[in-house]
Amino acid sequence: MTSFGFLSTYPPTQCGLATFSAALVRHLTGQGTGDRAGVVRVVDAAQPAVYPDVVAQLVNGSPTGAARAAAVLNRFDVAVVQHEFGIYGGRDGEDVLRLVGELTVPAIVVLHTVLAAPTAHQRQVLERIADAAAAVVVMSRTAADRLREGYLVDTAKVSVIPHGALSSRRMSPPASFNPFAPPAPASAPRRPTVLTWGLLGPGKGIERAIAAFAGLGDLTPAPRYVIAGQTHPKVLARDGEAYRDSLRAQAEDLGIAADVEFDTEYRNPDVLMDLVRSADVVLLPYDSTEQVTSGVLIEAVAAGRPIVATRFPHAVELLEDGAGLLVAHEDVPAMTEALRAVLTQPALAASMTLASGRIAPDLAWTSVAESYRALAKSLLDAPITAAV
Repeated sequence: MTSFGFLSTYPPTQCGLATFSAALVRHLTGQGTGDRAGVVRVVDAAQPAVYPDVVAQLVNGSPTGAARAAAVLNRFDVAVVQHEFGIYGGRDGEDVLRLVGELTVPAIVVLHTVLAAPTAHQRQVLERIADAAAAVVVMSRTAADRLREGYLVDTAKVSVIPHGALSSRRMSPPASFNPFAPPAPASAPRRPTVLTWGLLGPGKGIERAIAAFAGLGDLTPAPRYVIAGQTHPKVLARDGEAYRDSLRAQAEDLGIAADVEFDTEYRNPDVLMDLVRSADVVLLPYDSTEQVTSGVLIEAVAAGRPIVATRFPHAVELLEDGAGLLVAHEDVPAMTEALRAVLTQPALAASMTLASGRIAPDLAWTSVAESYRALAKSLLDAPITAAV
């Protein structure tokens, strides 16, 4: 039995790291192994405790916060530190270095971002946190390659463990993509659904997605485009709903407002996966050329949904065996044609589902949690080297 101390953002915070950590905690402790976990939640201001998993808070900017958080984490067998430049205090999140320097238990540092062209200070922060870690986890081969080629990091410490997925537990292709399914009644044709989901904000490329979708107006039945997700809390605090409003205005200007649905309903993970499994195409139009980890991409693949994505690094890696179609960033006509191909060629869509099925078992959270459990055991079983 192993105890895991997590350092991360955590629900009710809305961000990818919080969702990731909550899922990993749940699957590490919920499989009858006797393992337990506690979370030191990273926040910008002290907040009331909501979940019993949270045993302490690291308040960014607190002069004594790092020492107190480290003391809590040192009560566990292993510390699991989620790293993203934007979640910790200080320049490029450098305040986390004080905390990891005070850890006396083995630390697994999970890198959610590995920049191809970091600033000198960003590189220094990442190298120092990796140096303090007993093990470093990245979620894609691309991220591991970037570490090896662009950073002074002991590659013997580095493991590739994929981002987990809930939807891999219940895979089935949508009926509209089953070449053996009977056709829908002519009197009530089913409208195919294009889906994008996740926290909404600039950088997600939704403007180009709407423009690309507008080029599908000749299809029968007419598809609909569902954009599901609340506005990112930091975007909401800064700009309100200005970004979402601009997208609504764009759809109006293009004459497709009736076919573009903005779904702001909050869904728990299982209900969200029901929405994902109902989609005919998942569209990931991200602007970023740096993204080496995408939980949304992982869930789409694990759900067996055909995918159209821009060529961000994680998509290039995960879709290389046929689970999706890739288009160049900002190439709206190419995005339109990729969507058209998936929506009008059932055999192509079915082949994508089959390709996803070959990948999905390794993406299940149960498999991912077992990989973390094995990594922790290897650290705890390693012989202690005496200082010279």
